[in-house]
Amino acid sequence: MELRALHHFVTVAEELHFGRAAARLNIVQSAVSQQIARLERELGVRLLDRSSRHVRLTPAGERVLVAARDTLASAARVRVVAGDPAAVLRIGTAPWATRRLDRALDRLREGERPAEPRLVDLPEADRLAAVHDGALDLALVRGAVAPTTARVVRTWSEPLHAVVARDHPAADAPAVALRRLDHRGLRLPARESDQPLHDALLAALPLAPHRPPSGDLSNVLFEVGRDPDAWTPRPADGLAAALPARLRHVPFDPPLSVDGHVVTSLATPEPCVASYAAAFAD
Repeated sequence: MELRALHHFVTVAEELHFGRAAARLNIVQSAVSQQIARLERELGVRLLDRSSRHVRLTPAGERVLVAARDTLASAARVRVVAGDPAAVLRIGTAPWATRRLDRALDRLREGERPAEPRLVDLPEADRLAAVHDGALDLALVRGAVAPTTARVVRTWSEPLHAVVARDHPAADAPAVALRRLDHRGLRLPARESDQPLHDALLAALPLAPHRPPSGDLSNVLFEVGRDPDAWTPRPADGLAAALPARLRHVPFDPPLSVDGHVVTSLATPEPCVASYAAAFAD
């Protein structure tokens, strides 16, 4: 029995569609079908009920899926133990550099199993898809992430600041109470630009925008810079270096925060997941 066949079976079981599984694996659909058929012959059971309209796991397929994932995780653990002591680690992140990211990269390079991090700037949705497809080893996500076909580990908590124009009344204050900000001035990026963070911001604020979302973050910051009553909440780490001169950021009083998560494949060995989380933890 080959690990490749188990990997193909797990992919089909997750997608419940041979075409999508083949696209994820970057092979032709017929090759996936052949691998599944060979695996079924070796095991002597039918793993999938398939027709022109649907693909479903059989009871035996559900049991084999659990064992296949465990086997693939064990194989990955063996590769980690025997592999290159400075293996490349592909990390999906937002384009802004932060102190937390810089510190984590040092920790990963200097750990017991040193890794050479390679940063990949991707939108949030693409980051999660890349982890799911195996194009990334882990992704960093701020906000709530529902665990589906990936492992989600809450790793840090980050304060939120209000970003305002330099001529905003609160621009030079040491902190600002939410009640002191004009609720009609709240600006948020569109939800599809970063769904977990968007939802987390709305959960932290006992209010909602009075106007439609303003496109991506660049559009929001442009609007805030032009309107002395406008403001937007943002995670604090990296703001000082990322904001243009026309904007300021001010802590909330009382403090508001958002959680950060490390997202990995379900097949990532537990020691690796723990080391990734420790690198990015507070």
